[in-house]
Amino acid sequence: MMRLQDFPVTRKWPPRHPERLQLYSLATPNGLKVSIFLEETGLPYEFHRVDFASRDQKSPEFTSLNPNQRIPAIIDPNGPDGAPMPLWESGAILIYLAEKTGKLMPQQPARRYETLQWLMFQMGNLGPMVGQVGVFNKFEKDKYAGTPVLDRYVRETVHLLGILDRRLDGRDWLMDDYSIADIATAPWLRNIVGSYNAGELVGWSDLTNLPAYLERFLARPAVQACLPAPG
Repeated sequence: MMRLQDFPVTRKWPPRHPERLQLYSLATPNGLKVSIFLEETGLPYEFHRVDFASRDQKSPEFTSLNPNQRIPAIIDPNGPDGAPMPLWESGAILIYLAEKTGKLMPQQPARRYETLQWLMFQMGNLGPMVGQVGVFNKFEKDKYAGTPVLDRYVRETVHLLGILDRRLDGRDWLMDDYSIADIATAPWLRNIVGSYNAGELVGWSDLTNLPAYLERFLARPAVQACLPAPG
């Protein structure tokens, strides 16, 4: 059985608290999902910053943990059967942690699957579309503003936001109770109106429920603890 110190990633990021869950991440929308979950539930963890500017995610040590070279990734030293559990892909990590802790996902089977449905909606639809809007509106704006390339992703994002907005009619959270579906979704909404500067582009102010939903999310103490400091 492998021990925590047997994982090559620990050579680049030596754990100071090897008894805690090891989180390798950064405060991107996907990275925030796991840190917010951990703060919400109080599960002890040790954070290791994967610096994109230094291309840490491309290093052999990180690649040994996640061959897709994306954050977040974890090693749980107290995994199933007492063995360390390495895991990557933010949605998979959220499901694993929800099942490990028994928190932030309904126990009743039908509600559990409904929660997973909204989690997959974010993973397969909202995240990829919003991410493309961010690339073409923020990082490639001079080249793609007003082009069919950007318009295609804007239209799809507007469609997806409409689905979420209607889901929130009469609800504070996507599943009534706060869950991993919200933890997965709201960080991407934050990027639309924040770093991607795309709020006007997607008609954010015209939405009925999503602006207040995002405010509720951002006001949570666990979320505040994970957001990067201004400036």
